[in-house]
Amino acid sequence: VHIIAHLFNFEFFMDAQLNRNSSHLPFILSEIGTGDNASFLNPIRSNETSPTIVMFTTIAGLTGVAITLALILIITSSMEVIRRSYFEVFWYTHHLFVIFFIGLVFHGYGRIVRGQTPVSQQTNKPNVCADRFEDWGKNESNCAMKKKGFSMEVGQYVFIQCPSVSRLEWHPFTLTSAPEEDYFSAHIRIVGDWTQALYEACGGDKPEQQDAWKLPKVAIDGPFGTASEDVFRYEVVMLVGAGIGVTPFASILKSVWYKHIQNNQDVFTKKIYFYWLCPETQAFEWFADLLQSLERQMADKDMADFLSYNIYLTRWKDTEAAHFRVHHEAENDPITGLKQKTLYGKPNWDNEFANIASNHPRSKVGVFLCGPPQLGKSLEKQCLSHSEADVKFIFNKENF
Repeated sequence: VHIIAHLFNFEFFMDAQLNRNSSHLPFILSEIGTGDNASFLNPIRSNETSPTIVMFTTIAGLTGVAITLALILIITSSMEVIRRSYFEVFWYTHHLFVIFFIGLVFHGYGRIVRGQTPVSQQTNKPNVCADRFEDWGKNESNCAMKKKGFSMEVGQYVFIQCPSVSRLEWHPFTLTSAPEEDYFSAHIRIVGDWTQALYEACGGDKPEQQDAWKLPKVAIDGPFGTASEDVFRYEVVMLVGAGIGVTPFASILKSVWYKHIQNNQDVFTKKIYFYWLCPETQAFEWFADLLQSLERQMADKDMADFLSYNIYLTRWKDTEAAHFRVHHEAENDPITGLKQKTLYGKPNWDNEFANIASNHPRSKVGVFLCGPPQLGKSLEKQCLSHSEADVKFIFNKENF
């Protein structure tokens, strides 16, 4: 029964490759793991092979043939007529149990047969998801097909490895998603050979969008670090990010916003002052999208005062300055597309701290930084000089 079931499986696998139809579920399943260094679901990787060839060129096939032959010889030599007339045959063939058990140990190494656990079937119902494979992984599709057990908090980071780029290199990246979201994300800046190779492996240099099953395999270790949970202990919060150091605040801003729109009564934070100091306009691209989304949602919920953000461009070229002057009167900022205009230069921290102190008397203000140590020393000094009897600024020294 086991062998016959496998023969049917191999026929189905082969048909999936022969019928290369992107609207056909077996073909979609057969393409999973086609990329380099990725685990696959269908052991038949092309339409130029046959089940017979695959069966005798895979670990599962070779070990299956070996243990089947060993079992046949053991059983047939156990017949009474063989035992009585040819006892040596009976004795020596039974030593094939060594080959049988060794082959049995390695028979499942290729993981040809895979299935869902009972718990997984409650979330991803095979009968339902089989008809909706084009929506796998999308929000509200109820067909995640994703690994369970990943739990994160705001401001944490993970180590990422891509075997097709390097089997030895693991690199840390801050998570930019919120715990309330059904996925996790990390924004990666191209600053070296490894990040450039990862960008190309994921099809970033190609104009068309890549299918999920064609993307390279990625390993994740983590998440680690929970220092930013202290944000929720303060009614008023100052978030200061410099350059790429803004990434932890993406997770914080989204998480606080989710808690508010879900009417979570445990949210102690009522006001956020966000400062972003950036030396180049290119870095605004991805984070501006998040701020634009928050800006629209806050306007719809009549909560425009919940988040005050100030974006500073600390360096610019003469050609860029001319463009900014021409479009300065536009409704939205020419750099970020936000209604809040970008400021130029560096913030006057003495004025900023004084304004926050006057707006929030009898409050404790948490100041969080992700940036260079020199900026941290300046902010810590401001916290000490502006803390009075009715308002205290508490600087968190842990840089995210």
